[in-house]
Formats: sequence, structure tokens, C-alpha cells
Amino acid sequence: MITAVQSAHFIQQEEVNPLGQVQLSFIGCGVMAEAMIAGLLKRGMVRPEQIVGSHPRAGRREELMAKYGIRVVESNREAATSRHSSDTLNEHYTHSIITLAVKPQRLNTVLSELRGALQQDDIALSIIAGAEIETIAGELLHPSIVRAMPNTPAQIGHGMIAWTATPQVNELQQSQVRAMLGALGRQMHMEEERMIDMATALSATGPTYIFMMMEALVDAGVHMGFSRHVAQELVVQTMLGSVLFARESHKHPAELRNMVTSPGGTSAEAIYQMEKGSMRTVLSKAVWAAYQRAVSLGRKKRQPES
Repeated sequence: MITAVQSAHFIQQEEVNPLGQVQLSFIGCGVMAEAMIAGLLKRGMVRPEQIVGSHPRAGRREELMAKYGIRVVESNREAATSRHSSDTLNEHYTHSIITLAVKPQRLNTVLSELRGALQQDDIALSIIAGAEIETIAGELLHPSIVRAMPNTPAQIGHGMIAWTATPQVNELQQSQVRAMLGALGRQMHMEEERMIDMATALSATGPTYIFMMMEALVDAGVHMGFSRHVAQELVVQTMLGSVLFARESHKHPAELRNMVTSPGGTSAEAIYQMEKGSMRTVLSKAVWAAYQRAVSLGRKKRQPES
């Protein structure tokens, strides 16, 4: 039996939770969509009955329904329009946030399936690399679009998600988007869409740079004589500790580097070799190349299919 105190708590929680009366539809239920679903449910921000997803494989649909208690259907359009279907259980939802989480090569097909399906107050949230707002809005015939770019650590709730929105997405809806993306880690609003391509190169592609550096350091440890297991443990914990120290200290990376660099010491010798090998230049070129690639992906998606 629910007491008056518990009832008041539930009412207060509903009031402060921006997602309490929103239907969440996931078009495509791959790794990143599942990470969002799991994060939202784990934090108690939504109830399983608020979520509906779509996936072409019956096995995957059954897996997600059993694991999270959500509804998963085969039809993308059915998932996107479930709030305003004949199901009276959906009447109290104010609007839907439809998350586009399919592979980039399937985007055009999915947008065609969803053309005209979204209601006026609905939001389309895309986490598809290179998919520009103009393309999505034009194909969906819908102006309220959010474009977001998560990264791999979002799968464990430690992601960095950059996002931007069209002017039609109001302040309340933006707070709902922040809550959704916050379930994946940290979110940051960008004023201009071009910054999403920039974030794609820096934060979304960023784990690639980190993992490659980790691999190189582990290989160096093996070269010196450590077992690969020991070398990896040393490297992973050192990188994790360094990142946490940098966040808590609020110091510039150059200042932190100077703190561990003694004249004529091991750090000074290591820095000399890295500078000699143009490590900064190589990283800068890698990020720029990733940015150019992100921009070109957007251009390709704008071109009509022959």
C-alpha cells in the first residue's frame, strides 16, 4: 500500500523528472541505443512502458524485451507512431522523442519510412554520424530535430556527447534531451551544427587515439620485458588515474606535465623523443583528417541516390 508520504514523493519525482511524461522511441536498437535504454532505466528516469524500439531481427527483439521489459517491434514507423496509436495507455504522454540509431547506410531508407509520421510536438534525435539536420528535417517533413554525437565510453555511462538542436526545439524539450543524453555520461550543447562535425573528430573519434596510444604503451612495456597482462594493467590504471587527476585539479595539461617533469629526468627524455617524433603534429593531423571526413560524410548524404 502506498502511503501519503510515498505518494507525495512520487509526485515530486514526476515533477522534477523532465522525461516523466515522454514516450521514447528508438529506431534501431543496436549497441548505442541499448546503452541509452539501459542508462535511462538504471537511473530511474523512465519506466519500461515508456520505451518502444524497433529492430528487424526477431531474436534481438525478444532479447531486449526480456532484458529490459520494453516493447520492441519490427516496423520503424510503428515504433515512431506508438504514442498516437489506438493504444489508450499512451494518452498521458505529452510527446515523443524518436531516436534515430540505425547504421548510416540505412538512414535514407528509414527516413523514407518515417516521412510524415512525426506529430507536431515530437522530437527527432539523431545519433547517426554525418547525418545533417537539413537532410533529416527535409526527409521527415518535420522541423524539431536534435543532432547528437556520442562516443564509445557512453556504453558504460562515461561518454561525452555533443549535441545541437533546431530553433523549434523549445527549452523544455532541450532539458529532456539533456536528461536523455546525460544517461550516457556528460553532454554538451553546441551552438552551431558544424561543431558537431568538430566534436565527431575530437570526442567521438577520440577513443581511437586513446586506444592506439594505450596499445603502443603496452607494446613498449612488453618490449622492455613485462608480460602483456602486467603491461596492460600498468598502462590502463596510469591513464585512468591521470585523467581523473586532470579533471579534479582543473589545471592546464601543460601545467600538469611540468609537475612531473624534472630537469634531466625520465619524463624530460621521453618528452624530447615524442617532440622529435612530431607526436603533436601527427595527432593534430589525425583530428583534422577525421573532421574533414565527418564533413564529407554529410555531403554524401545530401546527394540524391541515383
